[in-house]
Amino acid sequence: MCKVISVSNQKGGVAKTTTAGNLGIGLAKEGKKVILIDADAQGSLTASLGYREPDTLDYTLSTVLGKIINEEEWDPEEGILHHNEGVDLMPGNIELSGLEVSMVNVMSRELVLREYLDRVKENYDYAIIDCTPSLGMMTINALAASDSVLIPVQAAYLPIKGLEQLIKTIRRVKRQINPKLEIEGILMTMVDGRTNYAKEIMQLLQEGYGEQIRFFVNNIPFSIRAAEISAIGISIFEHDPKGKVAEAYRSLTKEVMAG
Repeated sequence: MCKVISVSNQKGGVAKTTTAGNLGIGLAKEGKKVILIDADAQGSLTASLGYREPDTLDYTLSTVLGKIINEEEWDPEEGILHHNEGVDLMPGNIELSGLEVSMVNVMSRELVLREYLDRVKENYDYAIIDCTPSLGMMTINALAASDSVLIPVQAAYLPIKGLEQLIKTIRRVKRQINPKLEIEGILMTMVDGRTNYAKEIMQLLQEGYGEQIRFFVNNIPFSIRAAEISAIGISIFEHDPKGKVAEAYRSLTKEVMAG
């Protein structure tokens, strides 16, 4: 059984893509078969895994979703890239933004990505979707196709304000489209543990949501080393295997596997 997890927050710059990539590779290191889905038109996950020019790729998520919308034949293997750290990737690029606009008139438009995943996921233990930083149609598609949502939140006031909107959207999708959708948990990212500010934010969040939503035990600390990895195309496990961020993502991987 493949578990589909969306990594979502409509606020950018919260280490969403870093989390999707490193969680996927962390699961692969634990012997799991993993596919990463880049559902963001910016193609950040694709670029951070070393495919520098996502917009030049011939076959991406947009290609296959376009075929599904037009009811054309498609091959579940086609377009999947194999990263040398043991994960597969369905890349994303700028074409997704055009596709999102054209989805408006499509029948069952919220379920296009689910149709793709239903055929692909039998080969995997986990599918991790890196969502776009908005609550548009691609994010709704991701939530409709997922078993759970992992929410990375930066320890700062503004990202917290957007959290309420995201949780409302998740609940609406659960009510109307995907009754099995759950919140995997809230993951605090880019945490500077030395400051009282970070501690205050975390306390505020726990008070606001702690009774309804699980918080991952391990936070992802702020680190320049983590910021460097997207420029090199490798995971934190390769770039700084003994560092505190790699250790935090290892712990997160184990928490996700424990369910």
